[in-house]
Amino acid sequence: MKILKIVFFILLAILSFSACEKDDICIDGDTPRMVVEFFDVNDTTLLKDVPSLTVNGFIAPDSVLATIQNTSASSVSLPLRTDTNSTTFIFSQRLTANDSIQSDTVTFSYGTKEDFVSRACGFTVSYTDLAGSVGQENDLWIQEIRIDTLFVNNTVSTNVKILH
Repeated sequence: MKILKIVFFILLAILSFSACEKDDICIDGDTPRMVVEFFDVNDTTLLKDVPSLTVNGFIAPDSVLATIQNTSASSVSLPLRTDTNSTTFIFSQRLTANDSIQSDTVTFSYGTKEDFVSRACGFTVSYTDLAGSVGQENDLWIQEIRIDTLFVNNTVSTNVKILH
């Protein structure tokens, strides 16, 4: 009888541990960001830094989120909203310390697609049919927006080219 109890507990332990899975570590679980590069309007193959670039994103009609603050860059990665089919940013630049700030409102529209990665990572969102438009302000420093890749599914390739 005692041997039967031991065998029962050993079988119970084997069944209990066989149902366990190893802990998953999420490595590839980030939703990609949209990569924007800035080019010279006169030579569209030449990358051009934007001096004192600031990018703010709209969250609600009255709420703005500082995304990028006061940097000089020819390329930025911007997060797109996953809860709506468009994201609006205010791109601002200041050429010199004495110049006024030039701002343009840019809206990107897209479709979203959820992709299951793993149990540990859950879902990521990829974006399809990317389109962009610049607002009709008086002081446009952004001359043109070109969509290079309609799909935002990684942060390696350039999605948007802004000519200024």
